[in-house]
Amino acid sequence: MDDFATSRRGLLIAPLFASLSTMLLARPGLAAPDPAMTFTETPDQIRWTTAPGAAPNTVANADLWGDSSKPGLYYNLTKWYPGYMSAPHWYETDRLCVVVSGTWWVASGEKFDPEDTAPMPAGSFIRRVARTPHYDGVKKDGKEPAVIAICGIGPITRHAVGDGPAGVRKL
Repeated sequence: MDDFATSRRGLLIAPLFASLSTMLLARPGLAAPDPAMTFTETPDQIRWTTAPGAAPNTVANADLWGDSSKPGLYYNLTKWYPGYMSAPHWYETDRLCVVVSGTWWVASGEKFDPEDTAPMPAGSFIRRVARTPHYDGVKKDGKEPAVIAICGIGPITRHAVGDGPAGVRKL
């Protein structure tokens, strides 16, 4: 009969025994990064606020880094709820966007037409070119909010364009 180290059972169990001492000696809390070197926030720690001038459950923002109203780099999350879109607008600087979850519907131009938007599913990258009009949001038949990570250089000022009301539009 084979010895334990060379048997099939031994070969399957050996990695478990090798890691067992590490698991038993590990102390809770030591695996977390040093907050002076690595800042972390889990999803339940991210603070969402309703966008200025918007009703609850239309569009919300979570500032992760910096402040888009001040000079310098900013990084935030924007959450669009189904049935709401922004009116056409533009910004002075480029904005780099990645869809984190859901489907974000985007369009370019000054004419607001939700049916003329393109679906951007989770994982999509969108670059909003400085000084070009655009609008976006989630169509009313959307099943879930879309969460978009947005990075840019501040300060930014939103410039409304086109016909109709500025700000958030209900579809």
